[in-house]
Amino acid sequence: MFLLGTFYFFASFLIFTCISVIFSKNPVNSVLFLVLAFLNSTFLFILIGAEFVGIILAIVYIGAVAILFFICGDDVGYSNYYLNVQY
Repeated sequence: MFLLGTFYFFASFLIFTCISVIFSKNPVNSVLFLVLAFLNSTFLFILIGAEFVGIILAIVYIGAVAILFFICGDDVGYSNYYLNVQY
């Protein structure tokens, strides 16, 4: 019963983070939600017994794709765009 509740918690949080990735207007927040989605899917894989797949997912996607976006986002001027935002 505990595992089923934990699975439903992580699955619902995964759906929330995926929707937040799509509808976020700030690309940096979108990538942070994407990292949370990757972490949630890693926890789901570990929960169902596929530890190797979960750890590889965390290393490859969080370690490469998300960090690459932060590095490239700094190069193309996202940081300057967000410094000049008028509220």
